[in-house]
Amino acid sequence: MFTITKEFHFSASHVLDRLPSWHPCARMHGHNYIVVLELSAADDARTENGFVRDYRELGAFKEWMDATLDHRHLNESMGGGAPPSAENLAKWIFDTWRAEIPELSAVRISETPKTWAIYRP
Repeated sequence: MFTITKEFHFSASHVLDRLPSWHPCARMHGHNYIVVLELSAADDARTENGFVRDYRELGAFKEWMDATLDHRHLNESMGGGAPPSAENLAKWIFDTWRAEIPELSAVRISETPKTWAIYRP
């Protein structure tokens, strides 16, 4: 199995309104997010060039991220369903992009330099 990753960045706000009112994340706040897409393929499923997928083909994801998430309020961007935690954001991105990127095997999200959430089905 071969695995590649590509990192993307965006800034956005959110409110985790299911937390107690005294919790700081219950107030509107923002993060400089890091998104890492992980793509995997078996040796015989790679392209004739030996790629899991050409990194350049992930440009559509960057365009979508810039238009949908960057400098937006995630409570609105994610459709108002599940709270926009890092965990739920990772799953939402995975579910949104799995059909377009069938090699997608995980999505990692960082809100701060010391915190990461990973969704891997």
